[in-house]
Amino acid sequence: MTALTLYVRSRRGPAALGAALAGAVTAWLLAAVSGQKGQVTGVVLALTVLVLVAVLTTTLGGPDDALDRTAARPWGWLRVAHLAAALSGVLVFVAATLLTQTRFGPFTCALRDTAGLLGLTAGAAVVLGAARAWFLPLEWTLGAAAFSGTGTVGEALTWQTQAPGSRPAAVVAAVLSVAGIAAYVSRGPRPRRSSENL
Repeated sequence: MTALTLYVRSRRGPAALGAALAGAVTAWLLAAVSGQKGQVTGVVLALTVLVLVAVLTTTLGGPDDALDRTAARPWGWLRVAHLAAALSGVLVFVAATLLTQTRFGPFTCALRDTAGLLGLTAGAAVVLGAARAWFLPLEWTLGAAAFSGTGTVGEALTWQTQAPGSRPAAVVAAVLSVAGIAAYVSRGPRPRRSSENL
């Protein structure tokens, strides 16, 4: 078995990918059955991206915290590749719907939401640990779905559900993406406490 195969299996990659695919298909079916033709709303897109990112969050930490910090592996490059694969996976699932009557787009919004939420989740993994990394993205996205933001501050706070041309939304997503990914790549997920292993 190659090192890459071991890495993917230790992160529960196949199970997470299968769960993300099931989540994407379920979201698409719900939107199609509810009669949504053409492009879904920004709220539906943001919630779908949130589900996919949250599922893939389970792969951000391995079973052995000490091994994740050993100098024997190039963890920085592995983490970059890991996050790039997660980003690509979500975007492939979303892009596949563009071939159907019920489309999850525009693609620029999907890219913005995926990059921002993935960065937010990666940053949360550094602070809260991989098991709890999805808490902050969930709360923020549900708030954005519940309240419509207007003006510069409102658009920045509800960046996930804004139109593709919103500059404040793009800036917030870019900052969250860069900061979160940089923190995760350099530090990795927070080690579990002994009580979290029970």
